[in-house]
Amino acid sequence: MEDANTNIPKPKHPSRILLVEDDDALANVYVTRLEAEGFDVRRVANGEDALADAMSYKPDLVLLDVMMPKVSGFDVLDILRNTPETANLKIIMLTALSQESDKERAESLGVDDYLVKSQVVIADVVERIRHHLHLEN
Repeated sequence: MEDANTNIPKPKHPSRILLVEDDDALANVYVTRLEAEGFDVRRVANGEDALADAMSYKPDLVLLDVMMPKVSGFDVLDILRNTPETANLKIIMLTALSQESDKERAESLGVDDYLVKSQVVIADVVERIRHHLHLEN
């Protein structure tokens, strides 16, 4: 399907975002905003569920916290990058960890983007999601 005016292919479905965040209040804010932006959002609260849902939900992008129960975001990132079905998945880490060593670790594991919660507002996060999914604003 193409838009007659622009010849840009229309996506077959709204982009799917898997939000991995254990803070309920923060997760609710992100789910509300991302759904308002037209994304199909599924939220999970720990790394174990993130791994399962990355396979079943087949998201276009994962918004991944680092410090979580069961399996850390770094471990989730490592496993997703080393699983053929999810190796090319877009992954943005959204974390409270602002140390350069944490960012370097995420980059060495293949993260697409690394955002520090205290340094971004939700509009910045939406912009980065759109950038990585090659969507217009």
